[in-house]
Amino acid sequence: MTAFPCKLAVLVALVLSAGAAVAPARAQSAVADGQKLAFDRGKGNCLTCHVIKGGDLPGTIGPELRDLKTKYPDRSELTAIIFDETKRNPQTMMPPFGRNRILTEQEISAIVDFLQTL
Repeated sequence: MTAFPCKLAVLVALVLSAGAAVAPARAQSAVADGQKLAFDRGKGNCLTCHVIKGGDLPGTIGPELRDLKTKYPDRSELTAIIFDETKRNPQTMMPPFGRNRILTEQEISAIVDFLQTL
């Protein structure tokens, strides 16, 4: 009767460790997706206005995007800026990517994942 709990514990440990191994891969994928969107001239288009390390032909209208995890440790603030910066700064030139449905919430989240690595 004691063998069953031991087998169950081993099974649970295996499932949890498999899930833990998948999580970093998903996070890496989200960062890569976010970079692709940020550099995509037709979608996120962040390089039109911002200097971003690794990007070609950056603009200078907006601030350089670096050290954002330090500047915005709570990702919800950075997400809100991308979703609709006009709420915080009505005079901004930044498009409201979420409000205008230029980017989905999932795409904005991926971009935030990427920006927090800079």
